[in-house]
Amino acid sequence: MHERPAYFNVFLTFARNSLVRDMTYRANFVIDAITSLAWMGMNLGFYLLIYEYTPSISLPEPGSADPGWGEYQFFVFISTTMFVNSLVQAFFMPNASEFSELIRTGNLDFALLKPIDTQFLISLQKIEWSSFSNFFFAIVLLVYSLCQLDYTPSLLQVVLYPIYILCGVAILYSLMMVMSSISVWLGRNQSLYDFWFYITNFSRYPMEIYSGRFGSPLQWVFTFVIPILIVVNVPAQLMAKPLAAQHWPLVIFALVATAVSLLGSRWIFKKSLLSYRSASS
Repeated sequence: MHERPAYFNVFLTFARNSLVRDMTYRANFVIDAITSLAWMGMNLGFYLLIYEYTPSISLPEPGSADPGWGEYQFFVFISTTMFVNSLVQAFFMPNASEFSELIRTGNLDFALLKPIDTQFLISLQKIEWSSFSNFFFAIVLLVYSLCQLDYTPSLLQVVLYPIYILCGVAILYSLMMVMSSISVWLGRNQSLYDFWFYITNFSRYPMEIYSGRFGSPLQWVFTFVIPILIVVNVPAQLMAKPLAAQHWPLVIFALVATAVSLLGSRWIFKKSLLSYRSASS
């Protein structure tokens, strides 16, 4: 009988093997990192241009304690987006995109036979180290932006910020696993990257911009049904705005949404494996 593996040691092995693979092709690694930084630099330049003409994005309603998204507050928002996306792209995206190929080629059989949780194995087998370039750029941008704010975040905000970044990563991972699990029934799911871009595009902007007449239904759906909007908005608001301006019911809901997303994606993944037919059968 096999002993249950030490999952952390297995993860370290995956990380080391991925780093060795990336360093084998150093030029490709450097190009990927520079490309990611260049893309984020262009996005940052676009918003710098916007703030040349307006002091705030999504101005608050009259009487609201929310000061809106000023320039450096919005740069905290961008930093948070980069933190979440870089972690998802580094750990989960390369593995999720290959899940359909495991099904098509029959290599999922080998994953199912190994004495380790299948979801853990297919989720973390490959790590894209070049994606961490955006993570370190985000640290610099976050520190600079916080130094420019007219208030100092409290200890509570500093503690909650990384926790809610991990919640955002967990929600995106859960959505990704649901989309990948569909491959069991579809056979191949080659549109994962395209659909992923469309569905997560809503999380790239402050949720207040969806509060208009036509945006309210979108805000409700992508907050309470598919909780995409809380992925970045909740941690970004926790760090960028004073405690008096926080939407605490939404902060609490983010924890509930994270737990429900993880449990729901786990259930769908296990359900899909029950429908999987071995390539040898």
